[in-house]
Amino acid sequence: MDIAYFPGCTLHAKATDLDRSARAAAELLGIRFVELSKWSCCGASFPTAGGNLMTLASPVRALAQASREGGNLITLCAICYNVLKRTNHLVSNDTESQKKLAMFTDEDYSGQTRVVHLLELLRDEVGLDRLRDRLVSSMKGLKVAPYYGCLLLRPQNEILLDDPDRPQILENFLDSLGCDVVDFPFKTECCGSFLAVSAEEVATDMAHRIVDGAVRRGAEAIVGTCPLCQFNLDNRQREMATRYKEFRQIPVFYFTQLLALGLGLEEATIGMGQHFVDPRPLLSGKGLL
Repeated sequence: MDIAYFPGCTLHAKATDLDRSARAAAELLGIRFVELSKWSCCGASFPTAGGNLMTLASPVRALAQASREGGNLITLCAICYNVLKRTNHLVSNDTESQKKLAMFTDEDYSGQTRVVHLLELLRDEVGLDRLRDRLVSSMKGLKVAPYYGCLLLRPQNEILLDDPDRPQILENFLDSLGCDVVDFPFKTECCGSFLAVSAEEVATDMAHRIVDGAVRRGAEAIVGTCPLCQFNLDNRQREMATRYKEFRQIPVFYFTQLLALGLGLEEATIGMGQHFVDPRPLLSGKGLL
């Protein structure tokens, strides 16, 4: 199964572990990501100001290209997924915006591409039971807290991935890998997002609330989908350790890294070198490395 792939800027720069582990794991499951030949940054945020359509020119071009290359477009980054999915919804439901964007982009696009996240493809196309049968090693005994963040699920009527208040897609995926899934109350809270640039202390406080909440529930690691969330929850543990007494650091994985590990891929393919909190001691202690 070939599917058009939008990697996004960060996966080509800082979050290469997410890109590499996802491609390798998907190929073992019979899915080949075919990167769009011409793509540019999605804009990293969906505009909330009315009429600000120029920022959507890039995602519309990507969606139009995908429509010519099979009609499905997969992405991994929660931010890219949010922008592409919401742009597609706008073009499909707002004729005036569709016409203006067609003039901006010279693309006759009306929303015919299906935008999917890899979690969605694993759930709906591969099937989690089939995935469980393909595992080489089980994550049994690894206590992980699933973390969605705020963009993977919202707004519900446009994203349509899962219930934003009681999501289960990431929990069910982790359960299929054999993980001991730890529920915690901050799994859909914002990590601080781009406040990491403009208000670092605020972002650190927000991220600490999430990490500390997972630790207090007994999690040994956090598992997410977003490069920016991974940065805030992982790298900011440096500041958390100095600002908060008795703070305990834990690793933060991309969901694709655990998928690749369960499918038997080697550490070099999975990628572990970009973490601030090194996950290898935890995995070695569980007999997974």
